[in-house]
Amino acid sequence: MTVPTTLTLRHHEGLLARSRKRHEELILQLLYQHGSLSRGELMAMSRMSRTTLYDIVVSLVDEGTVTVSVPEVARRKRGRPVERLALNPEAGRVIGIEFAQRAVRVATANVAHEVIGTASEQHDPGMPWKERVETAYRLVESVVGEPPRPNAVSAIGVGVGVAGAAVTPGTSDVAGAARSDPSGHGPVSALVRQRFGAAVQLDDSIRLAALAESLWGAASGASDVLYLQLSHSISGGLVVGGALHRGGYGAADGFGHITVDPTGAACGCGDVGCLETVASAGAVLAAYRAAGGVAEGLPDLVAALDAGDLTARAVLARAGTWIGRVLVTLFSTIDPRAIVIGGELADMGSAVLGPIARELNLGGMPGVRVQRSLRPARLGEMSAALGALALLRTGTAGTPLLGPPVGPGGIAVPDSALATPRPRPRALAPVSTHRGRARALS
Repeated sequence: MTVPTTLTLRHHEGLLARSRKRHEELILQLLYQHGSLSRGELMAMSRMSRTTLYDIVVSLVDEGTVTVSVPEVARRKRGRPVERLALNPEAGRVIGIEFAQRAVRVATANVAHEVIGTASEQHDPGMPWKERVETAYRLVESVVGEPPRPNAVSAIGVGVGVAGAAVTPGTSDVAGAARSDPSGHGPVSALVRQRFGAAVQLDDSIRLAALAESLWGAASGASDVLYLQLSHSISGGLVVGGALHRGGYGAADGFGHITVDPTGAACGCGDVGCLETVASAGAVLAAYRAAGGVAEGLPDLVAALDAGDLTARAVLARAGTWIGRVLVTLFSTIDPRAIVIGGELADMGSAVLGPIARELNLGGMPGVRVQRSLRPARLGEMSAALGALALLRTGTAGTPLLGPPVGPGGIAVPDSALATPRPRPRALAPVSTHRGRARALS
C-alpha cells in the first residue's frame, strides 16, 4: 500500500515543528540558567548547528522573547562587538508552588529572577488534588494580574513542592509526583502540567525550603548548609557544595528518624526512640501535659512560655537538648557552613535554640564557630514556594544551582516573604497576597 504524498509531507512537517520547538526550549532554558550568553556560547552549550541556532535566535528576538545587547567594554574594542543574548524579563513568568497539608502557597518571578509576589490560601486537608491545583492557578492569577498563559518561556516550567516527595538522582522518577487523591484526579505533576501548560519539576517541600534558605535566607552565601525543620514531624535538607543533595535514593532528609533513645517510644516509621518521638511538636506537647501543663496546641504552649511557666521552658529545653546532640553528630560528619533551624518549635526562640547551641558547644565545637553556624530560618511559610522557583534554575545534571544569575541584581525576594524574628504559631489567613517589585537581600 502506497502512503499518499500529502500525508508523508504533513508527517515530515510535524517532525520538523517538534524538533524546532525542542531547540527553542533548549535555548530558553540555557538563557534562564546562565543569564546572558553570546551566540558562540549558546552554540557550544546546545551543540546546534550555526544555521539552526541563528535562525531560532532571530525568531525569538523578533517575537520579543529574547533581547540583544552589546556590553560597553565590547563597544570599545576593534572589530565587530560580540552581542549578548538574554531573556526579556517581561516575556514570561516563572511559578513556584507548595502544596502543604492545609494550604496552597505560590511565588512568581519574571525570567530575570525577580520575584513578583507571593500568595497563600488555607484549605481543608481533604481537598482533592484537582481543586488544590485550581487554587494554585487562581492564586498565581491574583499575583500577576492575569491568567497564567503558556508561551515560549513555559519551557522553563513550574516548580512544585509536596511533602514527602522523593526524587531519585540521575533519573526523572519522582515518588511524590505519582500521588493521586482519593477521588482519582490523577498524579499531581500531571494535573499541574495540564492546568498551567508547562513542564513540572517536583521535589520535597522541606528540601526546597532548605534550598531557599541557602539562596536568599538565613544561610545566604553559604555553599554547605544543613536545614532542620522542627514541626509536627522533623525533617530537613542538605545543600552540599552549592547543590541540593538528595542522596543515593532521594531520601537524604530523614533527620527526625535518627535514633536517640534505643529504649524509647515507638515511632511512626516503625523504629524506636527516634528524634521525632522526643522533640517533635506532638512529643513536646505530650511531655508538657504529662508534667501537669494544659495545652491543646502550640499557641497554648507559647502563651505558657511567655507567662514564665517553668514547666514549659523545661520541656522545650529537653527537646532542644536532644536536637543539639543529634546536630553534634551531623555537624561533625557533614561539616556545614551553616545550620538553619526552622518550624514552629524554632519560632519559640531561645527556649529551643539556646539548648541546641549549648549542646553544640558541649560537643567539643568552638563557641564562636557555633554562633556563626547556628541560625534561625528567615523566609517563613513561603520558603518552600520560593525554593520551588529555585528548583527551575537547574544545572546540566538536574541539580539546582546556587548563586546569583549572570549579570547585576540576582534574585530578589519580597520583604513580605521574610519571617519576623519570632512569629507565633497560628493558622494561615484565608487568603494573603503580595505584589510589587522586590529588593535584593543583603
